[in-house]
Amino acid sequence: MSYFDAASSAPLHPVARQALQASLDEGWADPARLYREGRRARMLLDAAREAAAQAVGCRPDELVFTTSGTRAVHSGVAGALAGRRRVGGHLVVSAVEHSSVLHAAEAHEAAGGSVRRVPVGRTGAVDADTYGAALRTDTALACLQSANHEVGTEQPVAEVAESCRAAGVPLLVDAAQSLGWGPVPGGWSLLTGSAHKWGGPAGVGLLVVRKGVRFAVRGPLDERESGRAPGFENIPAIVAAAASLRAVQGAAAAEAVRLRALTDRLRERVPLLVPDTEVVGDPVRRLPHLVTFSSLYVDGESVLSELDRAGFSVSSGSSCTSSTLTPSHVLKAMGVLSEGNVRVSLPVGTTAEEVERFLGVLPGVVAEVRAKLGADTHPDTRADTRADTRADGSEEAAAEVAAAGSARGPGEAGPLVVDALGKRCPLPVIELAKVIGRVPVGGTVVVLADDEAARLDIPAWCEMRGQRYVGETPAARGSAYAVIRLV
Repeated sequence: MSYFDAASSAPLHPVARQALQASLDEGWADPARLYREGRRARMLLDAAREAAAQAVGCRPDELVFTTSGTRAVHSGVAGALAGRRRVGGHLVVSAVEHSSVLHAAEAHEAAGGSVRRVPVGRTGAVDADTYGAALRTDTALACLQSANHEVGTEQPVAEVAESCRAAGVPLLVDAAQSLGWGPVPGGWSLLTGSAHKWGGPAGVGLLVVRKGVRFAVRGPLDERESGRAPGFENIPAIVAAAASLRAVQGAAAAEAVRLRALTDRLRERVPLLVPDTEVVGDPVRRLPHLVTFSSLYVDGESVLSELDRAGFSVSSGSSCTSSTLTPSHVLKAMGVLSEGNVRVSLPVGTTAEEVERFLGVLPGVVAEVRAKLGADTHPDTRADTRADTRADGSEEAAAEVAAAGSARGPGEAGPLVVDALGKRCPLPVIELAKVIGRVPVGGTVVVLADDEAARLDIPAWCEMRGQRYVGETPAARGSAYAVIRLV
């Protein structure tokens, strides 16, 4: 079995396992006590804090350990906003932040604060100037991930940090995905991380608050971890987290070169082996171990299941997976195809042979799923079509197109209407592709769909297939998506 989902959780690093086992016998006592067992526990905790601080690039007294990366984010956002409440209640985040940041932003809005979500381009990166322009005199905090967890795109943290410094706004960086590859550059003010992302044990996060940053702990105060992370410290897990962070960073330079060569091969070969596939994310400014692609005419759940059956563990941001009914917020913000989405994130030690085996299996998996959905050949070139269509002229079609606001010029033929109501991704796109060849060049197809993914996938299909997406308008049920045939 090849595990290709390190972005979700990396396998436990051997150094973490050794440190965990070694510290179980020494780190069980209360580090706040002055007797011998407590002093031994305190020494382990202090040593772990120093090691983690060195790896992060901060002072030991600026770093506290939390019970998770999510807890670190929530505490960091709430504490920074509370510490600067006299400045204002404005929070700036990017549209592709991890859900922990976005949930914290939603909680801030619910409490009466305001949030600006900075958009990203098709590669998933914010524009540093646009982000800087979002800062206001009442901005209490800005948040920006160091690298995206779904597509691997690195964010311009140093440039944004400079804008934040000039505006007097602290910047919180979620470094969960990148910290194992090295310290985050730039003048950030707060930083969070999660141990299981770099091969440490789950249940350990870290929160760094630079000296001079106004910070007010929310909730009941605790004497542990400077009051910023209540509860008894899991010292063996903390020791293992710090030891593994230093170990992975020590080998990061060489491993990054090796894994980048493997993901470069995936980026190059997958679109050649699997027709109608789009690799998403920045091709250059990205994490070395992560590559994401989306394939037309397949659903993500089936692809993941078949790959699992073939011996590969991957993840997906598609809406048509069992865990979600809407496309990934990251893919939506980028405006890229969501159907058939696959994220491959290689753990340390992945071999070239494993990647080649994946490349050998993937085309057959996608072809099989397409065949089951009736899209085993390029649908837009098929002479035979089984799509549920209504010729223009029927009263029902005319009414729905009129309700959709479909405009056409004098003398133009009416649109061909495709009824995909009640059908989930990728079926609306498959049915669109099956009938596009039935209208003349310059003709219009209107797809009626009530699946949230259609809002993202129909425009993405048009861009991939060289057709013109006109737009979306409300229909009696769902929405009407108009497409003009160009080729």
